[in-house]
Amino acid sequence: MARVRILRALRRHFEAEGFLEVEPSCLQASPGNEPHLHAFRTELLDVAGRPVRSLYLHTSPEFACKKLLAAGERRIVAIGPVFRNREAGPLHHPEFTMVEWYRADEPYERLGRDCEALLATAAEAAGTKRLRFGGIEADPFQPAERLTVAEAFERHAGIDLLATVAADGSTDREGLARQARAAGIRVAADDSWSDIFSRVLTAKIEPELGRGRATILDAYPIPEAALARPNPADPRTAERFELYVCGVELANAFGELTDPVEQRRRFEDAMALKERLYGERHPIDEEFLEALSLVPPTAGIALGFERLVMLATGAERIEQVLWAPVPLEPP
Repeated sequence: MARVRILRALRRHFEAEGFLEVEPSCLQASPGNEPHLHAFRTELLDVAGRPVRSLYLHTSPEFACKKLLAAGERRIVAIGPVFRNREAGPLHHPEFTMVEWYRADEPYERLGRDCEALLATAAEAAGTKRLRFGGIEADPFQPAERLTVAEAFERHAGIDLLATVAADGSTDREGLARQARAAGIRVAADDSWSDIFSRVLTAKIEPELGRGRATILDAYPIPEAALARPNPADPRTAERFELYVCGVELANAFGELTDPVEQRRRFEDAMALKERLYGERHPIDEEFLEALSLVPPTAGIALGFERLVMLATGAERIEQVLWAPVPLEPP
């Protein structure tokens, strides 16, 4: 029953903070345009059974939520199922619950305090004073450590990450490859800068985060923040952070990009990469881009609910905290 208690506690928390809970449709014209996220597609039929158009189960409620922000909402939260194909493992499942919330006209840094409050709320609801996963523990009542991605790469891998990123977002692939090899990371000949970045992050950085207390890993390099505003303090980075607890990536936050021209460019680049890597692309939601210019300055974040329940209960696999896991084996 810990899952139920935590969900109720989170809803009470958001209500006390003045959030309106919204329920975006799971079926969307586009599931999102992240190159490495894979969607479930279905066909909309008319009453005669003729195909009308393709629709997708959303990988996040983000596009629908931003349309609501464009329509005038200012503080919203969506708690519901999202769907991602090709995902299975101790921390991954093709259907899971996402908690996604937005604060319009509020600073991006405010989301960090939200995260700290939700960790404490979940722990109290579960009746625990420690969060646990993989033999690592963290105190949910301690303020989070704040660490930039560049600081983490230097501390845990000895890599000067920002030396390989230019202010215009271009990257030095060979420079990062040399440093990664020196840190003991295997680099393939066809690895892009982003591939190498992910290899270092997975192997050297993530296992060290969220030990003893949560870590807010902030200021992602601009090539790794397709939906985020550039950081005014350093244009090589963006207003994006991820929350880590016990080595587990729990939430992903953005100072939201609201320039439709720049957003279209980033989507097109992302879909070109997706087609090159996977031989497919997702459509761009034109209504979303039209609405984007009406979205006020906004901070938004998505949190994996099952992962939070796992940390609060000590579960080792995501199936242990799902009501009815999707069958993953062939019939």
